[in-house]
Order: sequence, then C-alpha cells, then structure tokens
Amino acid sequence: MASEMAMVNDKKEIFGWAMYDWANSAFSTTVGTVFLGPYVAGLARTAAAAAGTSTVSFFGIPVAPDSFLPYCISFSVGMQVLFLPILGAIADYSHLRKRMMQVFATIGAISTIMMFMVTGDLWWLGGLLFILANLSFGAAIVFYNSYLPDIASEEERDRVSSYGWAMGYMGGGILLALNLAFFIFSEDIGVPGGLAVRINLASAGIWWLGFSFLTWSRLRSRRAARALPSSETYASIGFKQLRKTFSEVKHFPETLKFLLAYFLYNDGIQTVIAVSSTFAAAPLIQGGLQLEQQTLIAVILMIQFVAFFGALFWGKLAGWIGAKQSVIVSLVIWSGVVIYAYGGLKGDSVVMEFFILGGFIALVMGGSQAISRSLFAQMIPKGKEAEFFSFYEISERGTSWIGPLIFGLANQIFNDLRIAILSLIFFFIMGLILLPFVNVNKAIADAKKYDAEAV
Repeated sequence: MASEMAMVNDKKEIFGWAMYDWANSAFSTTVGTVFLGPYVAGLARTAAAAAGTSTVSFFGIPVAPDSFLPYCISFSVGMQVLFLPILGAIADYSHLRKRMMQVFATIGAISTIMMFMVTGDLWWLGGLLFILANLSFGAAIVFYNSYLPDIASEEERDRVSSYGWAMGYMGGGILLALNLAFFIFSEDIGVPGGLAVRINLASAGIWWLGFSFLTWSRLRSRRAARALPSSETYASIGFKQLRKTFSEVKHFPETLKFLLAYFLYNDGIQTVIAVSSTFAAAPLIQGGLQLEQQTLIAVILMIQFVAFFGALFWGKLAGWIGAKQSVIVSLVIWSGVVIYAYGGLKGDSVVMEFFILGGFIALVMGGSQAISRSLFAQMIPKGKEAEFFSFYEISERGTSWIGPLIFGLANQIFNDLRIAILSLIFFFIMGLILLPFVNVNKAIADAKKYDAEAV
C-alpha cells in the first residue's frame, strides 16, 4: 500500500499515461473522424453505381453507402458489450492491466496500418478492419482509464483527466496537420488522392503503436500478477468476477444512475463526432453540405487544437462550479449544435458557419468527456477499476452503438442526413433530464464505504 501511495501524482507517470491519449487519438481523428468514412462511402457509391443500384451488398445485405460505416461502428460496440466487461474482470483479478493494454493497443494499431489495403472493390475491408481496430481501441482504453484513480488523488483527477484529453487533441491534431498537408499536395508530388488517403490511414496506426511505447515505459503496474488456480482459466475467472460485481452493484445506486446518464448523452456526443465527416461531405440532395475534403479536414484540424484549450478550460470550470454542473452546461451547448446543424448551414456562408459550429464543438467536446471520466473515477471501488471502466467504455468516444444505429436508420428511411443529425438531440435531452438526479456526494461515499468494508 505504501508503494502505491508513493506513486500517486507522480508527474513522470502522469505524462506517460497522458501520452497514450496522444498516441491513440490518431485513430479517432485521422481514421474515425476524417478519412475513413468519406473514403469508404465513396468507394461504396462507386460500387453501387457500377451495379446500377442505390445500395451495396454486404454479405447479401443491402446497405446505403453512407450508412455502411455507422453500421460498422454499431456492430463493433455490440462486440464490446459482450467482451469488454469480461476483459475488465480478468484484468482486475490477474493484475495484468498493463499487459492487456499493450496487447489490444498493438492489435488495434496493426489493424489500422492494414487499412492501406482498402481500395476499389475492397471497400468492405475498410469496415471489417475498422470493427477490429475499434474493438481493440475500446479494450485498450478500458485499462488506460482504469489507471486514473491510481495515478491521481481525488482533488487532482479533474485536472489530470482534462490533461489527458488535451494531450489527445494535441497529438491527434499534429498528425492530422501532417496528413492534411500531405493530402493537399499529394497530386503535386505524383501521389494519387486515393493512395494519399490510404497512406494517411496507415500512418495513424504507426503513430498509435510508436508513441504507445512511451506510455508503456512510464506506466507502472500496481500489483504483482496473480497466478491462476489450477482448476481455472482466465475466462472462467472473468465470468466469476463479473457475476460477483453484478451481485454487488446494489451498493452503488448513484454510480449506476450516472452511468446510465453518461451512456445516453455520450452516445450522442460520439455519434456527432463519428458522422460529422459523412454529413459534411455528402451531396446536397441527401441533406449533406457537399464540402470539399480539404475544407472538412481544415475544420476538424481547427477543432483539434481549439479542443486542447477547451479541455483544459473545462477542468478549471469544474473547479469553479462543480463537475456535474459543468457537464450539464456542455449538454446544453451540444443540443444547440445539433439543432443548428439541422436548420442552419445553408447558402453561400456555409463554410464559415461550419467553422463557427466546429468552434462550439471544440469548446465542449473534450471537457464534457474529461470531467465525466474523472467524476466516474471517484464513484467506483478500488480493485474493480477495469471492470467498472469496461462498462463506462461501452459508450466512450467513437464506440457508441445506439446513436450510429439511429443515425443510419434515419438516413436510410428519410434519405436526409439533416433529419438524421437532428434525431441525435434525444441523447442530450435525456442526459439533461437524468444527470441532475445523480447524487455525486453519495456515490463517492458509497464507494469509500465499500472499500472500508472490503478491508
């Protein structure tokens, strides 16, 4: 216990921890937000046109080209619902959080590098690789998030969590800036646009894997690895640990209320982020903005760097008005974003308006998530961090499932991306309804009481 306490608030370890956000955010920005969606949708549209239909066939299922990747996001999170709680339970029992984080980060990064092969009739491979990479992304970040209560004291968690998110935006933004420059000038140096996109996709995997080594060199394991009993496997232990946790959740009613609210409002946040490039690039007749790829990337790049300061500001705002109140403010702003995306962004000023809307997104994007993470970290018992964060991660950035499903269905039914965007306001309204009923002080007290009884 003494060695663990000595490692709390260690600046070098916190920096190493935050650098994983720097590393894996390349996947969120370059792959998830900017390049993969429009690229795969474009390939799918070409395949549909060649077949003389408005849809493409994915294992015999007709799919609208612009709905294909949202469906893949939804499926990958469905897989996370099944596997992440088991992985979290195994990590907590075995004390192998760091090793499991390394394994899944490597799988995700290699899957991303392999996106270089997505071309022509292999448009469907982009979806399959994304499912594997996104599943691995979610698994690795479960263990990353579960370190927050270990490396930061209660009074420092809002700041440290915001610092991690800010580093993510900076790292993802720097690689996106390099990719933007390469994409714009690729034709001038003899590189076709499609090949430039594939190189950029692969670069995100290289960035993710390369900078992860800095995290692994600084982040320390908290407990000695626990050997398996002779009659058990990690899978059987995982199920037993998970059953035990489910039997004990009655001790944390406020934590569960917060988790439900977070699942809903963060589902909306992640869906807006995941489908923004598709909405911006789609033709006007489909309700899109028909923006040039260079304009889209420039807006996303602006969002990344403004979000760096937004995340740090929200850490301070939480100190001024309270963590829960600062999240509520962010949800009001998110509601305004989707309403304006539906009713505005028209005429000759659409590019300028899109930049302004991106500024509002940047202001609240990192802050609402960073403060939610630090708030949740105070509501969970020690020794079960990975298990609880596995449930948290099911609705974490880029891994929501209900939102993309609703967005995809709304687009396919109405053939209007603006209606699809507006449908997402449901998630922010539900968050605004549920979050005020969460008693944060009681949630923290319940977790501490459980820890004391466990000792």
